[in-house]
Amino acid sequence: MEQVLNAVMDLVVPPASMVMLAFAWPALSFLRGVEWVVKTLTVENMHDKVVLITGAASAIGEQIAYEYARRNANLVLVARREHRLFAIRESARALGAGQVLVIAADVVKEDDCRRLVGDTISYFGQLNHLVNTVSLGHDFCFEEAGDTVAFPHLMDVNFWGNVYPTYAALPYLRRSHGRVVVNAAVESWLPMPRMSLYSAAKAAVINFYETLRYEVGDEVGISVATHGWIGGEATGGKFMLEEGAEMQWKGEEREVPLAGGQVEAYARMVVAGACRGDAHVKHPSWYDVFLVFRAFAPDVLAWTFRLLLSTASPSPPASARRPLAAPAQPAALPAPPARPLLEYPPARSPGRAAAVQQHKLE
Repeated sequence: MEQVLNAVMDLVVPPASMVMLAFAWPALSFLRGVEWVVKTLTVENMHDKVVLITGAASAIGEQIAYEYARRNANLVLVARREHRLFAIRESARALGAGQVLVIAADVVKEDDCRRLVGDTISYFGQLNHLVNTVSLGHDFCFEEAGDTVAFPHLMDVNFWGNVYPTYAALPYLRRSHGRVVVNAAVESWLPMPRMSLYSAAKAAVINFYETLRYEVGDEVGISVATHGWIGGEATGGKFMLEEGAEMQWKGEEREVPLAGGQVEAYARMVVAGACRGDAHVKHPSWYDVFLVFRAFAPDVLAWTFRLLLSTASPSPPASARRPLAAPAQPAALPAPPARPLLEYPPARSPGRAAAVQQHKLE
């Protein structure tokens, strides 16, 4: 019966939903426009409020700090290497920021997150916005990794680097009816080739915050900002270090700069959306068209990615080529375990089980 019901629902629900959406779309668009106007007229005044920014030494984090500085907010700048924050602090003060506190902390460590939130509360007495901009990208296919040393670090920075600060700050954000601002990416729902782990981590981040949004209700606002490719180059290195973390991969270590104009526009939209109370901020917004393809024509995206991956890159000049080494022998697969991983008690014969039961009854 359940199979028949599901089969009927599969046939009825999709077309019925499309018809309902077609009729409701004009009304929804009108309501969204009215909501945007109301939020624009009642934008949050950040004067003298406290904003904590993780990954503030990154290009995105720095520009977001400047946008809050223009709104006369007090800033708490957090990064692993605090010496990179001193110049940002002076620039933020020149743009109009109130007091600016610099804290060296690693957001993938829960104790550091508790400390930086505690220092913020001790210094300012409140916390109004938590902005998580920490992020770590990569530019390699999954099988090109060679080993898995960097895998946990990628997940730690992109996922736990958002969760731990939020967990530590949430009680104080409830008290001030504050807001969490999340720096995500379009790769969370539009998986791009050569970014498998990054896409998975960003998808986990968005799902975490979308679930948390319902748990905290109206007490704490959550703004999820997603950006597409906003500049930079990833061809010369294996990692894109947005938060300045020290990371090595096959002997390569570099920080990939992002294009200034695009990052500034993205930061401006993030802060404006957060102050309006927007649940989602997208830059650029034309990426949303791929949601339609993913829902109704996923094969189109698959064909596009296959075409991109199959396009051969131009060969380097002969002078720049390196002699190829002899191909290494493939590593042998690990031998199966000598004993089973799970051991079960031997089954007893029915006759012996009956005898034991009779003995117990006697």
